[in-house]
Amino acid sequence: MRPPDFWYNQNGSFFSALLAPAGWAYGLASAIRQDRAEPWQAPIPVICIGNLVAGGQGKTPTALSVGAHFIGLGRSVHFLSRGYGGSLDGTHRVDLTTHTSAEVGDEPLLLAATAPSWISVDRQAGIEAAHAAGAEFVVMDDGFQNPSVKKDLSIIVIDGETGFGNGRLIPAGPLREGVTVGLARAQAVVIIGEDRFKLEGLLSDIAKGYAQNPVQTFKARLKPDAAALTLKDQKIYAFAGIGRPKKFFNTLLEIGCDLVGAKAFDDHHPFSENEVSSLLELARSEGARLVTTAKDHVRLPDAQKKDVAIVSVTLDWSDASALDSLLKPLI
Repeated sequence: MRPPDFWYNQNGSFFSALLAPAGWAYGLASAIRQDRAEPWQAPIPVICIGNLVAGGQGKTPTALSVGAHFIGLGRSVHFLSRGYGGSLDGTHRVDLTTHTSAEVGDEPLLLAATAPSWISVDRQAGIEAAHAAGAEFVVMDDGFQNPSVKKDLSIIVIDGETGFGNGRLIPAGPLREGVTVGLARAQAVVIIGEDRFKLEGLLSDIAKGYAQNPVQTFKARLKPDAAALTLKDQKIYAFAGIGRPKKFFNTLLEIGCDLVGAKAFDDHHPFSENEVSSLLELARSEGARLVTTAKDHVRLPDAQKKDVAIVSVTLDWSDASALDSLLKPLI
C-alpha cells in the first residue's frame, strides 16, 4: 500500500494528531526492543543500508552502489534481504533462472543481477549462509531497525524531497523510530535528490550530540541510465508500483519524455496479465511506449516483459570519493 497523504502534510492533520498516542507507543516498543537486544557479531563485515521512515527512499540503489564498489575492488560481496513480498520461508540464495518475485520479492531479484543475493528473515542465518558461500562482505538491504545482528557500518538513506514527513512515528507519521535515536546507531547518512528541508544542516546539528559516534553526511541523486535517456521526446505511458510513483513520473519528465499518461499502483503490487494488457492497450491508444521501473518490471508476467520498456536508475554520488571514504576502514 502507498503511505497516507497526511504522513507528509507539514501543516499537521486531524488523523495524524489522533494517531499520535499510537505512534508514541510504537516508538517506546521499538526502543525497548533495541535496548534488550544482544546483537550477534558476524565473522565478516556487515554493511546495512537502512532508513528511518517507511516506504521507498532509495535503499536498493544505494545497496547496489555499495556492492558495485566492492566488486570494483575485486572483493567478494553478497547481498542480504528479508525478501519482502515473497512467499519462501527460510534462507535461500536467489536464482535468477528459477525464482520469481512472488517467491523472493522484487528487490532481491534486482540485487542478484549484480552479486550473489540471499533472502532470510533470520538475518544471522542469511549472513552465515553468505559467509559459507565465500562472501567477504555482506550488504543488507534494509534491516536497520532489526537488532539481531551487529552492523559494522550503517548508512541511512533519506529522500531529500520528503525528508521525515510530518516528523511523527508510525502510524501517525512515516518514522520507524525517532530521528535522534536512529542517528545514534548510524555512521553515515545519504541524502538523495534535492534537499528541500535543509536536512544537511539539521542532521549536522543533531550529530554534534554524538561525538562518540560521528555521523558523516553525503549527497547523491538517482541518475537515469543511458537506455532511459533514449526515451527523450518520445510519447510515454508510465506505470509504477513503488513507494513514491510520482518520483518516477517526474524522472521521465526530467528526461524530456512526452508523458501522455501515468498510473500509480501500491508498492510491491503483483501485476496480472489482464492489468498489463490493459496498460498496453492504453499506451497503444495514445501512440505511446509503455514503460515502468526496473523494480516493477521483475513483477510483470514473463510473457509480457518484452512489451514494457524499463527505466533504470543508478546512484550518482556528489562526491566521487564518498564511497571510498566510507568503506575503506572496513577493507
